[in-house]
Amino acid sequence: MPISTDVLRVGRKYYLTNHRERFEFMVIEALNDNDFLLKDLSSLEEYKLNELIQFGKGNDYDLEELQA
Repeated sequence: MPISTDVLRVGRKYYLTNHRERFEFMVIEALNDNDFLLKDLSSLEEYKLNELIQFGKGNDYDLEELQA
């Protein structure tokens, strides 16, 4: 069961699966309107959470914290 975006914390690592794509990221900064600045753990690119879910949540949507 996916976690809510309300429980995301700065400095923690998470993964998001949506529309058959998987993203592993760290939360860099909490922005306004329930959005977050993220840093991709593979490419080190920075983007916003809303950019990942802008096309809606697919049947495979899953958001979980990465375990160390």
